[in-house]
Amino acid sequence: MLSGFKASVQNELNTFFAHLIDQAGPIRRASAQAFSKARKNLAHHVFGTLNVRLLDLVEARLPVPRWHGLRVVAADASQMQLSLQDATGRMVREAIAFALYLPGLEMTLAATLYGPSTGERQMLFEHLESLAPGDLLLDRGYPARWLIAHLSQHGIPFCMRADQSGFNAVKAFMRTDLPERVVTLPAPDQADCDDYECAPTPTPVRLVRVVTPNGRVHVVITSLLDAVTYPAEGFADLYHSRWRIEEAFKRLKHRMALENTSGLSWLAAQQDFGAKVLADNLHALAVLDATDLGQIPKSHKINRTDAFAYLKHAYKSTT
Repeated sequence: MLSGFKASVQNELNTFFAHLIDQAGPIRRASAQAFSKARKNLAHHVFGTLNVRLLDLVEARLPVPRWHGLRVVAADASQMQLSLQDATGRMVREAIAFALYLPGLEMTLAATLYGPSTGERQMLFEHLESLAPGDLLLDRGYPARWLIAHLSQHGIPFCMRADQSGFNAVKAFMRTDLPERVVTLPAPDQADCDDYECAPTPTPVRLVRVVTPNGRVHVVITSLLDAVTYPAEGFADLYHSRWRIEEAFKRLKHRMALENTSGLSWLAAQQDFGAKVLADNLHALAVLDATDLGQIPKSHKINRTDAFAYLKHAYKSTT
């Protein structure tokens, strides 16, 4: 699974077992039916557990890039279409992939595959436990009063795009030419407070005007109120780093065939999703290692598509 299924299951199995014995041609050692039966006993969250272990090792051994002392974690979701089968038959079904991503390392911190009925704010809320002290949550536009209150009251620094939020304070700020302003947002509704574990109190936040590299003007809302420690001019580059998670989804979808599942069940889809996210992280780690060794001139970039093809054949050495 970690090798990234793209061809038929039987073809992938034959190639995998050939690699184990350094044989050029495919060799049949297990059937697709046997693989399908065996995978039913494998919990999909095992890949998430392995990913946590991998990130712990990376954090302990590598210098993780930080922004003013904070580890930047980007949050986003992406629509997916999966060919699955249930009691009603086989059909294309909608799914949503949600992830927390580390732009500095180009690695996924945590990821989950959801059905279409779950809202993206709920997905984010369920992933907050994956954040560590000193993390800065970077968000493309999930602001809600309850979410901002929860993050602030639980000591989770954040920076979110807010120019489309509808907050009156943001609308008033956009009518000015000020680069920044500290405002107080109204308390969230009691029902939201009960559901999302926050107190119904107003929340002071800082609004910062940022200009993207293509010239578009946005407003971000942040809990980082100290303008000396976190200057306003630094938020443009910070917010721009969020696009790395979009590139990650693109890479997973197009380079690793994220929507191509090796089975027709929801379990198979979850297993493949977790395995490919973990494989992409192992791939990123190999790229970091090659870059740190000074083998790549600064004027060159590693072709990650080619690199993954080589890495796919290397898993045999760890079995």
